[in-house]
Amino acid sequence: MSIRSEIATLVGKSSYWFLHTFLKGGSSLPGKLTTKIDPEVLKSMGQNYDVIIITGTNGKTLTTALTVQVLKQKYQNVLTNPSGSNMEQGIVTTFLTAKNTKDAKPIAVLEVDEANVIKVTKYIKPKIMVFTNIFRDQMDRYGEIYTTYQKILDGAKLAPDATIIANGDAPIFHSDDLPNKRIFYGFNDHPELANEDIKAQPNTDGVLCPKCQNILHYHTITYSNLGDYFCPNCGYKRPRLDFELTKVNELLPTSSKFDIEGDPFQIDIGGVYNIYNALAAYSVGRIMGVKPPQIAEAFHSNEHIFGRQEIIHVGDKDVTLILVKNPVGLNQVIDMISTDREPFSFIGLLNANYADGIDTSWIWDGDFERLPKMNIKKFITGGERYKDITFRLKIAGVPDDLHEVQPSLEKIVNEIPNLPTKKVYILATYTAMIQIRNDFANKGYIKKGIE
Repeated sequence: MSIRSEIATLVGKSSYWFLHTFLKGGSSLPGKLTTKIDPEVLKSMGQNYDVIIITGTNGKTLTTALTVQVLKQKYQNVLTNPSGSNMEQGIVTTFLTAKNTKDAKPIAVLEVDEANVIKVTKYIKPKIMVFTNIFRDQMDRYGEIYTTYQKILDGAKLAPDATIIANGDAPIFHSDDLPNKRIFYGFNDHPELANEDIKAQPNTDGVLCPKCQNILHYHTITYSNLGDYFCPNCGYKRPRLDFELTKVNELLPTSSKFDIEGDPFQIDIGGVYNIYNALAAYSVGRIMGVKPPQIAEAFHSNEHIFGRQEIIHVGDKDVTLILVKNPVGLNQVIDMISTDREPFSFIGLLNANYADGIDTSWIWDGDFERLPKMNIKKFITGGERYKDITFRLKIAGVPDDLHEVQPSLEKIVNEIPNLPTKKVYILATYTAMIQIRNDFANKGYIKKGIE
């Protein structure tokens, strides 16, 4: 480590200590200060680690958390960025928090923002890169899905020796010519449908064949553009899967039971989309030598992550806080809450800051029309863009007499004890999720901070 790097690291560690000792913490500022002094500090920080990068549109945070739990079944020292601070400065802060270890090669499992992959691989050569999915998300920042994937590819090209573990059900991940070793995971829970020929729903992104631009067909579709795809024009098709989900046994709002390679697993979080995250973590674990029973134990010990189906107890109410940020993720969450057998209340919070995406038009691609058909006893809409989400639910057919408009998140927290149902689901964009968590913390329902 150079003198410059040592000084930068000392400043970063000191600022981290001060922020977390005297203030409310912070995961970006120490990294910003460190990289300001030494822009190449990641090179020295990451050189002694086996680094695993996890990136993609949806599922990065949960996949990272599950992967860490899986690897801890075999490895003692696993560093990660649990707060989801996944840009360069947040990743630098993660290394600043690392404890000295005698391990010859500790592991770092890093959630990395798609546009920041190249900023990491410029200095760190990962052992494994995990690609979860690519969906339309924050178009003001990422552009279309092909632009987003190119950002990831630009980073991957700097790490040709890394093994890529990719979602084989996503057509885009089999379309490039990277030299890396590839491992694919996916769903194969309906082999009896191997001869089916269906198409994705209209307005689905990413269903053009990457080779000839004809519309892809499917034998089975899990959701959106994910599934067992093939092109009837040029023969492009899903690659052979190395790790397969073979059966979905039970889907509830708070848990999912399924088989991978014939072995049973359970995660205490709902939604088919989260099974993909578990499958990705399973694949990393198997590559790293963790056995299936150990992985099952890791999944069972999983704790909820902030804002990702985090359950907050407010009096006698069970409030589930869920991050939503794009149409595909939103529709999967709507699918998930539709499995609830009990009546519930629905709160929708919409912000449009940089971290949310400043364009709110994506909410019109969300299937809110399903909500009035569910057993929802009360609707509340709020956030900085409350007018947009309120109007969207009105157009979706939500009855006015069940719908309350409340821009103030603090007042929404105060209103929760008066809601007519025990269960409450809050769907919030990123900064709205952070804001309402702070309000819950101020009321003493949860601890402050997100780490």
